Amino acid sequence: MSITVTFVDPRGRSVAATAAPGDNLLRVGQAAGLPLEGTCEGQMACSTCHVIVAAEWFERLPPASEEEEDMLDFAAGARRTSRLSCQVELTPELDGLTVSVPAESNDLRRM
Repeated sequence: MSITVTFVDPRGRSVAATAAPGDNLLRVGQAAGLPLEGTCEGQMACSTCHVIVAAEWFERLPPASEEEEDMLDFAAGARRTSRLSCQVELTPELDGLTVSVPAESNDLRRM
């Protein structure tokens, strides 16, 4: 079973990526070439991997932990539907998920 995720990059282009159940959104986005830094490797010590989840998908995600909500307070360009991509584990119910990478994203791996 594969899961399709559509990323909208900071320039407004859509990038479709395929994932397996259990993959996290950060790894899938990075593999698709999106500018998601994620330097803390999932330990929630930063907010550089945040994405904006399409409103129609936001309620389908498991709720963010208190720690994730605290980290999102530091995310540049955060919105009401922002989540840390390292904390979103993909499940079959999320097939078709659409997220946007904020224009404020900074990917130090590309410098």
